[in-house]
Parts: sequence; C-alpha cells; structure tokens
Amino acid sequence: MLDLTTKYLGLQLRTPLVASASPLSQDLSSIRQLEDAGASAVVLYSLFEEQLKQEGLELDHYLSEGTESFAESLTYFPEQKEFHLGPDDYLEHVRKAKAAVQIPIIASLNGTSVGGWIQYATQLEEAGADAIECNIYWIVTDPNMSSAEVEQHYVDIVQAVKTAVHIPVAIKLSPFFTNFVNMAKRIDEAGADALVLFNRFYQPDVDLETLELVPRVLLSTPQAMRLPLTWIGILRGRVKAALAATSGIHGAEDVVKLLLVGADVTMLCSTLMRNGINHLRSIEQGVRRWMESHEYESATQLRGGMSQLRCADPAAFERAQYMRAVKGPQHVALPTR
Repeated sequence: MLDLTTKYLGLQLRTPLVASASPLSQDLSSIRQLEDAGASAVVLYSLFEEQLKQEGLELDHYLSEGTESFAESLTYFPEQKEFHLGPDDYLEHVRKAKAAVQIPIIASLNGTSVGGWIQYATQLEEAGADAIECNIYWIVTDPNMSSAEVEQHYVDIVQAVKTAVHIPVAIKLSPFFTNFVNMAKRIDEAGADALVLFNRFYQPDVDLETLELVPRVLLSTPQAMRLPLTWIGILRGRVKAALAATSGIHGAEDVVKLLLVGADVTMLCSTLMRNGINHLRSIEQGVRRWMESHEYESATQLRGGMSQLRCADPAAFERAQYMRAVKGPQHVALPTR
C-alpha cells in the first residue's frame, strides 16, 4: 500500500495535494468538495491588508459622525451589524470551515506592513486556523529604498508574526531577490515554518479602446512550474522550513517532479479552476500509478531524491547547463497544432 502522507507546518497530511488560496475556498460547500476530492488541506482565499484599513476607516466614521452637533453622541456606539465588514466575515468563515471539514484550514493574509498582520494574525489563531500563510505581496517602486531595506522588511514581518501567534506560519515569497538562497535562509532563521514558492505578482494590462489599465488575472500554465522546481531543488537540505510548491502544477507528473526535487506539498489552484475540483482525484491516481510503476513505496522515499544536494549532476540547477540548453535542440519543446 502506497503511503502518500507528508508533514507540512507541523501537520500530518494524507497526501501532498493542498488546495491553495483561490475563490474555491470562499464557499463552504466547495471546501467540503475539496476535502471529498482528496485535498489534504485548504488554504483559504486571502484577506487583504487594505480590507483591514477599510475596517478602521469605517469604524472611525461610525464613531465620529455627528459628534460636532450632539454631545450625547460621544457615548453612542453602533451595533456590530451596522458595519458588518469583510475581516469579521473572514474570521467567521475560518470558524465555519473548521467545523465543516476534518482537514486543516490554513488562513491567508496578504499585505506589506508589520502592524497590519500582527493584530489580525492573533485573531485568526483564536478563530481556529491551523496555520497562517503570510502572502507578502510587495512591489517596491521607491528608488531610494535599497535591496537591504526591502529584505529586512520581510524578515521583520516574519519575526513579528511568529512572536504574535503560536500556530505555524508559512511565508509566501516572490523569486525577485538578488540572492534568493540567502533570503530564504534569513526567513528560515527568523522562524518561518514553511516557505511557499512562489507568489505570482499581479500585472495590469492596457485596454486599447478606453486607454485604461485593467486587471486581467491569468491562470497559470504548466511551464510556470519550472521556477519553483528550480529553487526548491536548490533549497532542499539547506533550510529547516518545509517547502511548498505553487504555480504551474496542473497534473500528476508535475506533482511527482516537485516531490523529487524536495517539495513537502504541492499547491493546486489554476488546474482546479480550469478542470473542476474532482480533477484532484485524477491527479492523486496519476501520482500513485507513477510511484507504483517506479517502485516507490512512500512520498518520503520519493522526496528530495533529485534535489541539488542529492542529484548526480548538481550543476544541472546552475549555469553549467545553460549552454547545453540553449545550444542543443534535443530538449526544445516545440508548439503543437
């Protein structure tokens, strides 16, 4: 009997197949479907720092409106139902999701400031989240901010959140650092329980008719999997934190490849949005078939066998293979009709 169990964020999971943050987790019935289809954990859709700021602005509005005219209004405090806000809904959603399924529920926070996370991270813990995924989504445009300052800001966030909560904390990173291995090591040393690789930054498009910037979110393609594959393979054995792969994971072969280079879990989003939640079943079946045909007995045995530290050709992860790749046509994937 194949053993696909894995450990992630201190949680024992049935398989490495985790549903990543997406609109699918906004509905309790979809979360139940994800569990039924085989997801071993669910990362809830992200709560954005902007929502927390809006909550504060709306609360201030309710508390201050009319105080210039009526002294008694200073003692008036509106009932919560009068400003039922997104963040409060999110906390309630965590509670309901925990009650609805048996698999772990991982809350997701998306933002850039230290203060924006600390207060709400503790509330997520109190609501019953099994862990928190901090999605540090920060596009730096200040020409006077150095790379060292940017990196330190990430470290400060990790240390602050880890100090504030007792549940495990995963950090979702972008690949855009001068020395990503050094950055991963610093995040690891700051206390992160897992690294999630990678965040896909939103990139606007231009509407040529209205001449406006417009949001267009594109689902990932299987080619996007190469980036987390490269860096997970390099990081395996160099950091203590667990390693989660996300972006571009569409089928069973993608999952197997990422386990081989060292991923503890593989996170699925675009493929489930495109093919439906039940596609999880076929992915798990495909992983099991591959392992059986190649005589692997467990995910543990499979994991990291082709990481840089264990690979027969460690240079394959670095520049040494670049010349072969660009000169040799034998590995060029040509488009098909």
